[in-house]
Order: sequence, then structure tokens, then C-alpha cells
Amino acid sequence: MIRSWKDSVLTFWDRRIFSIFLFGFSSGLPFLLTLSTLTIWLKESGVNNTTIGLFVAITLPYTFKFIWGPMVDRVKLPFLFKRLGQRRSWALLSQVTLIFMLIGLGSSHPKTYIFETALWGFGVAFCSAIQDIVIEAYRIEIIDEDQSGSAASSTYLGYRFGMMMSGAGALFLAATFSWQIAYEIMAAFICIGLLTTLSCPSPKTLVFSPAPHLSLSHISPHSRFWSWLKSTYGPPLKELWQSYDWRVVLAFIFFYKVGDTALSVMNTPFLVELGYSKLEIAHVAKLLGISAMIMGGFIGGLFLSRFGILSSLMLYVVLQVLSSLMFVIQALVGYNLEVLMITISVENLTCGLGAAAYIAYLSSLCSAPHTATHFALLSSFGSLARILLSMISGFLADVLSWPGFFTFTAFACFPCLILLIQASHHFSYRHTFEID
Repeated sequence: MIRSWKDSVLTFWDRRIFSIFLFGFSSGLPFLLTLSTLTIWLKESGVNNTTIGLFVAITLPYTFKFIWGPMVDRVKLPFLFKRLGQRRSWALLSQVTLIFMLIGLGSSHPKTYIFETALWGFGVAFCSAIQDIVIEAYRIEIIDEDQSGSAASSTYLGYRFGMMMSGAGALFLAATFSWQIAYEIMAAFICIGLLTTLSCPSPKTLVFSPAPHLSLSHISPHSRFWSWLKSTYGPPLKELWQSYDWRVVLAFIFFYKVGDTALSVMNTPFLVELGYSKLEIAHVAKLLGISAMIMGGFIGGLFLSRFGILSSLMLYVVLQVLSSLMFVIQALVGYNLEVLMITISVENLTCGLGAAAYIAYLSSLCSAPHTATHFALLSSFGSLARILLSMISGFLADVLSWPGFFTFTAFACFPCLILLIQASHHFSYRHTFEID
């Protein structure tokens, strides 16, 4: 039975949901600082489109979340574990190191030492990826099942507020002061997540089955390593792939990322090339855009709670085609702030509508005690698709021209829509809640 609008709204009024929102802010803040905000800095420094596209490789740690996931699930940090528990101790460690990495990135010089900038950016992405794994595992474990839609939406809303700060906020600061000061202030905002880590409740501690054979001295290091690998990844993988049709899961994640990534990666270089200034991009593409994205995330959370994941995702894909066509119009019109406002609003509202459902869908596939590992495996595959597509996006934009490139992004959405229709039973039963 479909949940009422009133009950859907009331699920947001919970202290745990607010903590998840603040964690989402801390998670979203570093993301643009290694992508579109950094892209503007690189473009301003004279870096070409192909190199900018390849620069997305610094975000590879997001792709390798499946490696860090079991570590976050199993390894107990000395001193911190007894005081904060498993999830909060890892959150604190990732946030403290992330602050230092952001300061280092801000002090680099991409015009003359681009490799140094890449190394600091890689460090930011690594620490951010660890933080993401912990936050997603915490969210899944701390909330009740009937709050999963609200929790996913709160994560997304917080994430987008973080992106607004590191997008529009960082551009305002860079235009007013310098890129270094902008990145240092962004590092200070990570303290919001750090304080949330210190004050929020811990989820129930989950115990893993020991693997006694790993400690036997007569086993060779090589055999011990493979035994550890099997015991670490075997149970979560077996549970995940036996419970769901893995072909549908991986195909959906890949095709979702095709439509999502192809449009978003190159739109900032596109705007710079059309002649928009940093402040204009900050006002329209970042401030207005992320505001529309936040609105879309809130609407998406309500829509998800009321109608379920399948309807939410199908609506997103249809609107994504419209968003791509708006960018085609923008490319043909050229510099025009009024058209840009419409284009950015449509694109970001659409992105917000789809993201809450996407997060909820991935979360529905995860289960304790392998929550972090499950989510890391699934999101890593999505990140791999995003990075591979991002790396060739600059080349495609140069070869196809901007109108041709954005037309390509529109057609890239259709495989995802076909999959949703053909495998609708796989999505339709999740997150359709009932009222007692």
C-alpha cells in the first residue's frame, strides 16, 4: 500500500535523519573540489580539454571502494574504537586526514606543477572515499527500514549542500581572494562532519565470524593471503550475488552512470568556453543549479516514499533526456544568461529527482554485517563507469562539437530506460512502504 504524503514528510523529523544530513554535507563537500571546481582552476591555468578529462583519473579511489570496504567493516582502529565504535572511529580518521589533504591541494600550483596538484587531488579523493564508505554504512545501520527513503533523501540533500559550498562557495572565495584560501576554508567546513561524528550515536556493533585458519603458523604467507581474501570478500559477494540478479544490478548501475556522467563532467568547461566568468558560473551553474538539485532531492525523497523506486527512476531517465536537449539549445544559442538559468535548473532538478532513488536502490541491496563492503562494491562499479566515461568525455566534446556531444548524452539515456522497462520486477518491490 502506498504511504500517504503526511507520513512521508514526518519520517524526516528524526535526530538520526538530521545527523545523516550533516554527514551528507561532509561527504559532498570534497567531491567538486576534485572535479568541476578543480576543472575551472585547471582551465583558468591554461590546461586543455583532453588533459582535464584525463585529470578525472585522480578520483580513482572512489572506484576502489571495494578494497577499503572490508577494512572499514573489520579493522578496529587503536584507541579510537573503544571510544567511538567501528563506524565513528573510521569517520573521524578520514575527516582529519581529509582536512590536511585539502589544505595541501589548495597550496599546489597546477600551472607549473600539475603532477603535484594531481597527487594532492588523489589524496583528497582517497580520504573522501573512505569517509563515503563509513557514512553510507552508518546510514544503513542506524535507521529503521521504513525510514530508508527519508535517510537516502537526507544524505542526498546534505551532499548537495556540501556541493553548493564547494561549488558556488569556493568560486566566490577564489574570485574574491585566491584558490588557496578557497580550499583552506573548504577544509575548515569538514569540521561540521567531524563534530557530527563526535556527537552522533553509534549503530549496533555487529560481530563477524572469525577465520581461525588465518592465524595458523604452518600456512604459507601466499596461502594465508588468499585465505584472507576469500574470507573477507567471499561471504559478502556470495550473499549479494545469490540474493539478486547481478546482471541487472551491474547493467543498471553502468547505464545510469552513462547518462548521469556524460552530461555533468564537461558542462563546466563548456560554460567557460562560452565566455561565462567564475562569478556567473558560481551564481547560475553552482548556486542556482545546486539549489534546484536540493529541491529535486527533496521532491525525489517524497516521490520515492510514496511511489517507490521504479517510478522514481523512470521519471529521472525521461527528464534526463530533456536536460541533455536543453544543453543542445544552450550550445546553439551561445552566451545567454536567461537560457543558461533554464538549462541549469532543468538539469539539476532532474539530477536531484534521480539521485535519492539511486541511493535508496543501492542501499536496499546491502545487509549487515557486510554493509560497508556491499555498498563499496556497488558504488565502486558506478565510480568506475563514471571515471572511464569522464576520461573520454573531453575527447568526445572535441570530436563531436558541443551540440553533437550533448545530443550523444541524450541518446545515452535510452539503454537505462529500456532496462527499467524490461526488468521492472527487479525494481518495483523495493521501498514501497505500508501504513499500519
